[in-house]
Amino acid sequence: MKKYVFSIAIFLGVLAPFQENFAQEKDINQDDLGNVTDAFQEQFFEALKQKGIENYEKALLALEKCQKLEPDNAVVYFEMARNYNELEEFDKAILNLEKAHQLVPEREDVLNQLYKTYTRAQRYDAAIESLLKLLNFNEDYKEKLANIYLLNKQYEQALETIDELDRREGPSTYRNQLRRQIYARTGDTGAQIENLEKAISNNPKNEQNYLNLIYIYSDIGDDEKAYNTALQLQETNPGSTLVHLALYKFHLNREEPEEAVTSMKIVFESEEIDAESKFKVLNDFLIFVDNNPDYEEDLMQVSKMLSERENAPKLYGQLGQYYMKRGELEDALNFFKAGLAENKEDFQLVRNTIFLQLELGKYKEAQLLSKEMLEVFPAQPVLFLLQGIALNKLEAYKEAVEILTFGLDYLIDSPRMEIDFYTQLKIAHQKLGEEKKSVEFSKKIETLLKEIE
Repeated sequence: MKKYVFSIAIFLGVLAPFQENFAQEKDINQDDLGNVTDAFQEQFFEALKQKGIENYEKALLALEKCQKLEPDNAVVYFEMARNYNELEEFDKAILNLEKAHQLVPEREDVLNQLYKTYTRAQRYDAAIESLLKLLNFNEDYKEKLANIYLLNKQYEQALETIDELDRREGPSTYRNQLRRQIYARTGDTGAQIENLEKAISNNPKNEQNYLNLIYIYSDIGDDEKAYNTALQLQETNPGSTLVHLALYKFHLNREEPEEAVTSMKIVFESEEIDAESKFKVLNDFLIFVDNNPDYEEDLMQVSKMLSERENAPKLYGQLGQYYMKRGELEDALNFFKAGLAENKEDFQLVRNTIFLQLELGKYKEAQLLSKEMLEVFPAQPVLFLLQGIALNKLEAYKEAVEILTFGLDYLIDSPRMEIDFYTQLKIAHQKLGEEKKSVEFSKKIETLLKEIE
């Protein structure tokens, strides 16, 4: 394995968010970067490499050279902004993004990065303006718009946007949380309760008004009124599944496990309730089963149901964590692997899977998976470390030395992980009969340990 392989991997990983839309089917020299010179290309790739190993200042120096060679190249300004964002120099990032937007005004990804940077700089009016433009590309930005309205203290506009989304898409956990934050910030709880009670009286079939009232009562600690409101919703709308988002929690708190499990199952079967809400309920179910193992069979039933209906990777990750905590590592690994089969871009899932493979002595599987995942996460030093551990266990010591040495290039300010790298390098050199190098790494370990202590 040669160093340039990783440079290419870094390029693909770092540029992808901009490049995918900017030039999906053309050679980069002819599209994103134009007909560039060799000098430009050399500096641009140097910038990507330096950003990949988190040397943002050096990346910016290379991009400044690119800018002199191609002063109207939007990609350069976009990349400069990303590096300034990493350095939390938001004003400079915004200047570069605004220049990129001026050069390519119809670019969704530039506008998206611009709204995010305005938000980080707490320039909410500008963020809102960018989001309103982004709505022309995708209505999904409307939920983000509600959040920025909240941050900008435009509570009425935020509530109107949330209500519009609820009417169009049905309620969601995230929007309910936004609504509750707005209620908390406005502080006039009495008026909110009065308005919701009036809305329920005028339109008793509107379930969301009941749920909003339940949330307010819960937030102010009036659990009895919250519970009674849930029962009122159930009575008025006997076929409601949304009410069980509140009821299951009340039943758990009242130590009514049978009723709680029944409500949970209704939530999981509902087509009205969003996946995020279901996963929140699942997390409560996992905690409940941990204390009430008699209901584990019910957990398995709803897990199977959810895996068939919803986005499985997140579900499998939660179940894997549950079994890992219980020490049932084979079961945990099976769930993690099932999640990875659906989504290989969840880094925590990747890391947990490889850790368990090593823990269970599945060294070849760990080596192959960590190698594959370096193509997805080319600058994650822990993947180099895990692959090095696996190679040492497989007695492939030369390959271990090579991969661990590469991995050290991506390690920044992490002395404990550095010790782990040195420990594996010490083992590999020792097994290769290279005692002098093994001793060198032993000394490095001792030095770092003293520094940490």
